[in-house]
Amino acid sequence: MGSSVRTTIDWQKLREDFPILNQEINGHPLIYFDNGATAQKPRQVLQAIQRYYEHDNANVHRGIHELSNRATGVYESARERVAKFINARAAQEIIFTRGTTESINLVAATWALDHLKPGDTILLTELEHHSNLVPWQMVAQRTGAKLDYIPVTGDEGTLDLSRLDEQLARGVKLLSVTHISNSMAVVNPIADICARARKLGIVTVIDAAQSAGHLPLDVQAIDCDFLAFSSHKICGPTGIGVLYGRREMLENLSPYQGGGEMISKVEYFKTTYNVPPHRFEAGTPHIEGAAGLHAALDYLDAIGRDAIFAHDQELAEYCAERLREFPGIRIFGPKAGRAGLVSFVLPNAHALDVATMVDQRGVALRAGHHCNQPLMAKLGVPATLRASFYFYNTKNEVDRFIEILKKVNKLFAN
Repeated sequence: MGSSVRTTIDWQKLREDFPILNQEINGHPLIYFDNGATAQKPRQVLQAIQRYYEHDNANVHRGIHELSNRATGVYESARERVAKFINARAAQEIIFTRGTTESINLVAATWALDHLKPGDTILLTELEHHSNLVPWQMVAQRTGAKLDYIPVTGDEGTLDLSRLDEQLARGVKLLSVTHISNSMAVVNPIADICARARKLGIVTVIDAAQSAGHLPLDVQAIDCDFLAFSSHKICGPTGIGVLYGRREMLENLSPYQGGGEMISKVEYFKTTYNVPPHRFEAGTPHIEGAAGLHAALDYLDAIGRDAIFAHDQELAEYCAERLREFPGIRIFGPKAGRAGLVSFVLPNAHALDVATMVDQRGVALRAGHHCNQPLMAKLGVPATLRASFYFYNTKNEVDRFIEILKKVNKLFAN
């Protein structure tokens, strides 16, 4: 994105929409650099949730009274908004879940358990978050399928795709891959990967938890079968997420859970199931979450996700450049084109100790294995520090963070 576009956005003014950012932690102004774990919520999202509870609160799809009709409208309009947000062909391709984790588990518990058998292969990458790894381990244990991994290339974390076609041809029936790594800041070429898999009839799942709120997503251009993301990482409320499924895939999936809403007709000894997406949404849904998610999508698109991605990249690259001032530091991720986060290890201090000490100075920083334990083991580190950014973060915050980190690092160096 060109600088002419960036200059039309007042990033500092956008910060005013986030009341949580205007506070002190331990007597210091809050620097929130943990956006990879969860993003903060603008007033517009908080107001949408409050408005639902104050004016429209009722159960959906099951009543003929006005409040139920309004609640149903709130819920289903959010589904339509999500479809537009990712360019799905229809709202019927959007399933509401509790988040990325449940979305992936839904595919694992339905398509995978119904279709995989001994000798089949599930292909993942060495970058995967536990949410896109453990469910497939469970499927492999139950079906006899095997797991295989696309390797990463050292500290840069980029995928080694030189043998991908060879790997795909070895009995792979399902490929599940993250779009943006939550610890390595790598942006994977998912459209190319999906295209190579589709030629062989392989079902594809995309973990878009770290990308959905940061750059434009087009499921038709990506041409994946399934795609998952969470509301809380894109300025929406917790407890709600999305599973996109290609319509022809969803129509042939078994139900995920049983109960109300997912049925068409129930008799004492048999049940006829509802059509997608309702077949996969048993029970009372997270209606207020849908209202908040709708508001979050409107908010992000008013800014422009291309502009957000350029802002986040610029901030991450600036932070990585400043971190190189520390002798002996180990910085993970690509040298160019990283997404909006930086993971690193200081030579003389454990990541958890550093995170604790910078928190005393107002910095919210993630430390640990980031639900990437196999990847951390491969890299030979028990934990890393991770600074992850969003559009309300600033270069001034990065500079303050670096000065705080220098003071903390001196304590460990002595």
